[in-house]
Amino acid sequence: MVIENVSGAGGSIGVGRVARAAPDGYTVSIGHWQTHVLNGASYQLPYDVVKDFEPVSLLADTLQWIVARKTLPAKDLSELIAWLKENPGKATAGTVGVGGPEITGIYFQKKTGTSFQFVPYRGGAPLNQDMLAGHIDFGFGQAASTFVHVRNGNLKAYAVMAKKRWAAAPDVPTIDEAGVAGLYASFWHGLWVPKGTPKEPITRLNSAVQAALADATVRQRFADQGQDVSPREQQTPAALAAQQQAEIEKWWPILKAANIKAENIKAE
Repeated sequence: MVIENVSGAGGSIGVGRVARAAPDGYTVSIGHWQTHVLNGASYQLPYDVVKDFEPVSLLADTLQWIVARKTLPAKDLSELIAWLKENPGKATAGTVGVGGPEITGIYFQKKTGTSFQFVPYRGGAPLNQDMLAGHIDFGFGQAASTFVHVRNGNLKAYAVMAKKRWAAAPDVPTIDEAGVAGLYASFWHGLWVPKGTPKEPITRLNSAVQAALADATVRQRFADQGQDVSPREQQTPAALAAQQQAEIEKWWPILKAANIKAENIKAE
């Protein structure tokens, strides 16, 4: 197996290569919430995120949470929302790329009636460094990327944007418990192949995924990275297709209403 990490344009360059690859089952894309949902509404792509791929399986889910500099005066999410309303348009929230944390933040604004500034970063590392230094106020992102800083008391977490608490940080309330019911967002991953790939290699790939995700060592590796392996019943092509469609129906209207757009992506 050859693993090729192709960066650029929120993952669209690499995904585009898979869309143009021979549909023989030998080229696969490990994509996620941004590459196969958000990018379809925020970029002018030379491929369709649904029609140009065949789903294989959901893989794992990474929680998102609301995290802030430790000196922010708000002690919980209710106080954060009150503070934001008392200081409209003044607070700063870090974002990475187009969509992603930014669209989560816009969803938060819509649900809470708050307003704040978005500060774009090229990556999560410089964003986290500035939050640790107190240069930005807070952010929305993958819990695993800031967990160590929250655990060490250098950042504070207000809520996980999920229906249940995160086992790694059981003291952090869910978004429902924190008072903003239904504001769920997660950075899930899945496996796709090019459109037209025959059923037989898709079935073989799916079986291999299920076997790998059942392995205790693999599951622990995912857990160590803050990811929850998808339940066995969701490790199917149909479940991935349903997940992707549901997320498109949820997030595309929010992206389009916010007029979040990126540059056109050209085929290589």
